[in-house]
Amino acid sequence: MFGAISRRSVTGGALLLAAFLAADAAGIDDDLPDLKDQITRMASDVALELQEVCPPASPSDQAAFDRCRRSLFGDSALRRNLAPRLLWGRRNQDATAALDDTNLTQFAPDVITGLYLSLFMYSGEYSVEYVERERLYLIRLRAGFRNLLPPGQFPYPFWHEETKWSVYQAANSVLFWVNPKTAKIIIGQFTERGGNSPVVDTQPIWPKFDGKWMWMDKDGRIQPRVTLFDGLFRQDNPYLPELDSTYRTLALRMRDAQCDKCHVPNNPMPMRRLLLLHTPAHAAGEIARLLKTVLADKMPLDDAGNEEPLEPALKRALLESGAAFEVTVKAAKDWEAAHRE
Repeated sequence: MFGAISRRSVTGGALLLAAFLAADAAGIDDDLPDLKDQITRMASDVALELQEVCPPASPSDQAAFDRCRRSLFGDSALRRNLAPRLLWGRRNQDATAALDDTNLTQFAPDVITGLYLSLFMYSGEYSVEYVERERLYLIRLRAGFRNLLPPGQFPYPFWHEETKWSVYQAANSVLFWVNPKTAKIIIGQFTERGGNSPVVDTQPIWPKFDGKWMWMDKDGRIQPRVTLFDGLFRQDNPYLPELDSTYRTLALRMRDAQCDKCHVPNNPMPMRRLLLLHTPAHAAGEIARLLKTVLADKMPLDDAGNEEPLEPALKRALLESGAAFEVTVKAAKDWEAAHRE
């Protein structure tokens, strides 16, 4: 029942993304109490906020989408309750599959709020339960998907994979998995197998994927616009030109380093925990981790999946361009915080 808390015991193994949880709960004692009451209040606050700023609307309503994005990207209850790193993806079609056996993508909070969770509309209906098998709390939110927005409003062409796009279009629930020791959301999922219909009716559409993750529209503008911080950073942010130039340089260095062989949405390796770097917004969310990994010679991977160091000159160029981009991203965000209305 929506709005109620229940406890569900599920038989089976108790392994659940151990490394990911360890990173989220660094320094947390396992003997700390379960934060059920705090999680209950958080679920109510987040559900109410999502209903207010991302309410049911036409799936093609650009203004409603823009309001939702701006609200969630800034200081929101949702944003404050996200872990420093999150996983995102569709619910495994095998209902018995554990989270550890589900392919998910890693995101920074800014990326998941500004590019993904804002693509959904929320009714405010929710439920909370504890899933023993995963040792996590699960918040279920009744939702619907904005499938009729222009292609440039999606972070990449979701329709590159028909099954994924089909689930997005039919989605009726967004799921948040919460660490019981930190009360932070560490995993988000979407599913069409919730207990209710989507919050709005929509007709499915089937765009054709041309193989391009980014493209130029008929007016000469780079798409997807949402990945260029369009609508998230103010137009008078003085760092926007530098963001563009430093990312372009970084993108060239990542191409030289063959990052585009792995870190793209179709997950060609494939990786159980995918990291996306193919757009400015995605790269901005992961730049610190990218630099750390390159510095430690842990990427790229060869065809057998083994780590191999970059050639020194290429490594140096990638680190320098990445550092310049990281500094600019921080400056742009700091300016936004200082000028927030």
